[in-house]
Amino acid sequence: MYDFHSYDLIIDARSPREFEEDHIPGAVNLPVVDNEEYAEVGTLHRTDPMGAYLIGVQYSLKNIARHLDEYVSQYGRKSKILVYCFRGGKRSRLWFDALDTIGYRVEKLKGGWKGYRRWVNDQLQTAPGDYRYLVLSGPTGCGKTRVLTALEKAGAQVLDLEGIAVHRGSVIGAVPGREQPTQKLFDSQLLQRLREFDPAKPVWIEAESKKIGNVQLPDALLAGMRKGVTIAVDAPMPQRVLLWREDYRHFEEDPEALIGRLSHLRSLVGGEEFAEWEKLAQARQVVELFERLMRKHYDPAYRRSILRNYPAIDSSPKVVLEDLSADALLPVAQRMRSEFETAMPPACTDAPGESGALVIEGQSSARPA
Repeated sequence: MYDFHSYDLIIDARSPREFEEDHIPGAVNLPVVDNEEYAEVGTLHRTDPMGAYLIGVQYSLKNIARHLDEYVSQYGRKSKILVYCFRGGKRSRLWFDALDTIGYRVEKLKGGWKGYRRWVNDQLQTAPGDYRYLVLSGPTGCGKTRVLTALEKAGAQVLDLEGIAVHRGSVIGAVPGREQPTQKLFDSQLLQRLREFDPAKPVWIEAESKKIGNVQLPDALLAGMRKGVTIAVDAPMPQRVLLWREDYRHFEEDPEALIGRLSHLRSLVGGEEFAEWEKLAQARQVVELFERLMRKHYDPAYRRSILRNYPAIDSSPKVVLEDLSADALLPVAQRMRSEFETAMPPACTDAPGESGALVIEGQSSARPA
């Protein structure tokens, strides 16, 4: 595959519907035919191929002229441009000829999106194994994602899977007003992020199950995570409840909607326990509801899951976060990089820790500063 970062502009010549399903990250959709035109040409092609091409080229020339005027004209003549369509055929050829005639340095992606997609699939079978992972594990609401954000600000290499997936990873994890990417687009964005990393440096990541919402993680990434260094993260319950109130504000405003999302858990937790959730939701006692959900369902469920995938979690080093605010987490992230991005010392200690501090258990012989 090409080094996509070397291009000033990548043009996806396919229809908007195809582009939304998946595209090369950073590509701009400048379709030669839109969704309706594409469908019209395809339908006519079944009975009159030449007539279909005649209409298709007419649409294409009009659309390319508009795209040149509205978008491409801002790029200088020395700009390097890559164009592609579904298989590297007629649609990208129309764009290539126009751009080449103007004098741009233009290339056409051999094999088009189909070839690109095969390459992504192949890469995701091996590329995740090129990195060493520092895996944050801990119960829901303990601030793992916020720690990743702080680590990135502190200069660490961070793979935020939930950010790429646009989902917080549980049955209530949908992000209001935003749709998840398709599986193919998730794969593309994941691979792009991996290729930005330096394999000589560790990658920070949150422990995840096979699925995040509707998208699945590649097996090679899961295997790499389970071979990594696991760090147990925890926070006091009041901080965890506060995090839920901030991150799930839509459920604080409508707790009945939250209970509706959890209705399938009734048989698992029992009718009596579920009735308590309903009672708290109806009374708008969201603090009590959030805490009860964590203590009675999420914490035990996470514990079972983490022991299956990371059976040595209890002997892992531990980070206790007394304050989950962004200001408090940045210095903690800096100290985490210092502690964990170098080789772990061999002996064992328990450090009591101060507000927002690291508490290292298990393998560290030195108290954090």
